[in-house]
Amino acid sequence: MATNLLNEAWANLDSFELRLLLDERIGGPGQYSGRTGPLAYRNTLYLPLAGDSCRIVLTFRDKNIIVIKPGPAFDNGQWQEICEQIENTILSGPPKVGREYSFSSFRVQGSWRGKHSGIQILPPPDDAPSAGVEMAEHPFILEFPMQATNLWRITNHRRIRDHRNLTRLLNVLLAGGTSLQPLRWDHFWALVPRDGDEFHVEWVQLFFYAKLGQVVVDQLSPPANQTLEEIEPEEYYTCVGHDGKGLRVPVNLDQSICHYLQLSQTNRVKFDRASFWMEMASRLWNTSVSLTFASLVSAIESMNNGRKDRKKKFIEFFEKYASDTALRCRRDDMYDLRSSILHGSQLIQLDQDLAFGWDPPWQNEHELIDQLSRLARIALRNEHVP
Repeated sequence: MATNLLNEAWANLDSFELRLLLDERIGGPGQYSGRTGPLAYRNTLYLPLAGDSCRIVLTFRDKNIIVIKPGPAFDNGQWQEICEQIENTILSGPPKVGREYSFSSFRVQGSWRGKHSGIQILPPPDDAPSAGVEMAEHPFILEFPMQATNLWRITNHRRIRDHRNLTRLLNVLLAGGTSLQPLRWDHFWALVPRDGDEFHVEWVQLFFYAKLGQVVVDQLSPPANQTLEEIEPEEYYTCVGHDGKGLRVPVNLDQSICHYLQLSQTNRVKFDRASFWMEMASRLWNTSVSLTFASLVSAIESMNNGRKDRKKKFIEFFEKYASDTALRCRRDDMYDLRSSILHGSQLIQLDQDLAFGWDPPWQNEHELIDQLSRLARIALRNEHVP
């Protein structure tokens, strides 16, 4: 039977969500069958197993399911139920509000709500863990609109995905940046303060927990008594820093978020990929300055299509969205350094030896990193979220 069960009307159906649904309704873990053809077997998966017990056969192209065919044990009644669930709940579920903790470089002492975007920033509850210093990752609750389903695994997947993407968006839009805890928790040695002036070295796990309540609710939570200060963008992006005043936001934050939410699917994916690399640039600093620099370049390359003329497109992107005449001559240096790093012929000085801050080699690289970081944020804000 050559029938493709994948309905053409499901063009907006996310393949990962479809895979979650099939795992729930058909079962798994899935199985390959044979190795005929060069790589064909790697693109075909039999659920729940291969052979006579197979109910459906999935064919993948890249990361997407492009064909679903009936297997020997195909159950038409069960498939009709799956189709109804896709059309009635997966593609058209009720609107809800997702909730999760994010982190800001500035202490969050009030709330902010986007009138049009439906995004809300809330301070953490009084009993939440807090950092004793200002230069830290300060928790706050991020609330955001989402579409729910009658399958919790898919609803929670959407909550986690939207929280991740919106936190990375805020990392581009807010001074100082925002972050989220990684899904894969690391372990490391840490210097833990004790009573008085004593310290103790312990092997600890990267982890944060605070009371949150329900993670999917019907409407936004009541705002805090204090609201976050809003500042004109020109002043916000040039003057806001660590001055003890906590998190503040630009006046056009709601407009910028709405612009992101209204992007086409293709452009949204591009921007999400760019914002991932911006987050990696911050996260990798303590591991490798070279990888930080390469991540900043990758953020800009994520916005350009095609494999040809990458350096030219990199330079033209800055020319269009972050034109700074004083730094025009440095863009070649930025891309050349990135190429040397990723092709294995060079590392930034700080990753190799003790770097003396005023010596020309380190000073030149340090300036390139600062300039690229600033230009990348400006360009991303101007290109897709003006």
